Amino acid sequence: MDMKRLKRRPTTPGEILKEEFLEPLSLTQKVLADHLDIDIKVVNRLVNGKTSVSPELALKLGSAFDTSPEFW
Repeated sequence: MDMKRLKRRPTTPGEILKEEFLEPLSLTQKVLADHLDIDIKVVNRLVNGKTSVSPELALKLGSAFDTSPEFW
């Protein structure tokens, strides 16, 4: 096996949110926070890898992006 692959850092939910949802959909963190009815600081901390996804946030993200809460 490729040693680089074994040492790869896991992708965080915040990276997925930013790279797969916010940027392609041209959404700002503020717009998402308003849509989810949460503080922008929560979205910012998630995107920057400073916090994890709570069950409540997973439900909101799943609903907003048509994914399962388990995805998050």
